[in-house]
Amino acid sequence: MNRFKNLNIWKRAVVLATEVYKITQRFPDEEKYGLISQLRRCVVSISSNIAEGAGRNTDKDFKRFLSIAYGSSYELETQIIIATNLEFIDELKSEKLCGEINELQKMIYSFSVKIGKH
Repeated sequence: MNRFKNLNIWKRAVVLATEVYKITQRFPDEEKYGLISQLRRCVVSISSNIAEGAGRNTDKDFKRFLSIAYGSSYELETQIIIATNLEFIDELKSEKLCGEINELQKMIYSFSVKIGKH
């Protein structure tokens, strides 16, 4: 059963990952093994952990993977701020990305609380 594909948090995380991949294509080549790699691994981790958690047998396991995704979202936000400070991302795009990350953080947290009540 692929119930993760029906989760809005997973869908939004995938859209965010796609956006980060597009943005990092414009980064300087010397960042290929630095920020580009870090940002991409981090953003992919969010949707991947949501999917993996949804595939687990217990709500406790699912919550653990949501917690990892939640942590990765804060790591991503930090890396976006650094990339913006280095002027690899313009301020407007950075604000939009951070706003989306913050919304996703709220959704993951709320979903995790909801699972914990079962």
